Amino acid sequence: MRVLAEVHARDGYPVNWPDQPGEWLSRGPLLGSWVAELDGGLVGHVSLSQAGEGDLAPKLWSGRNAATRGTTAVVSRLFVAPQARGRRIGALLIGQAVEEARRRGLHPVLDVVASDTAAAALYERLGWELMATVEQRWSPHQTVTVRCYAAPS
Repeated sequence: MRVLAEVHARDGYPVNWPDQPGEWLSRGPLLGSWVAELDGGLVGHVSLSQAGEGDLAPKLWSGRNAATRGTTAVVSRLFVAPQARGRRIGALLIGQAVEEARRRGLHPVLDVVASDTAAAALYERLGWELMATVEQRWSPHQTVTVRCYAAPS
């Protein structure tokens, strides 16, 4: 949880710090999760899950491709320790999640808070397609702008 706390302190990810970070990392119908290590220490994480009810990216991709939401997998919980950035760790973690999604016959999608410009730039460098930018109400007092992406075909 130390690395996630470092990322939150530096970048504000996750936007709302979870009461139970370990549970937050493994929440939902998980298809897999991966970590990256460097010099014996954990420096990154990503997970892959089935689409949940509130996930907008699977709905967008499915609607555009005349498919069911069950044909998508959501890439999420990606973070890389600040001191380990610039070494392609994020790209490698995303690649692992995409590979697993494709192995299962699923199309990878994700969403990212629009203010996280570094993450959006990474996805776009990797060829992910921006499907939409939308406002989402996360609580009665919090509306967040989110960018929804689909992996390249």
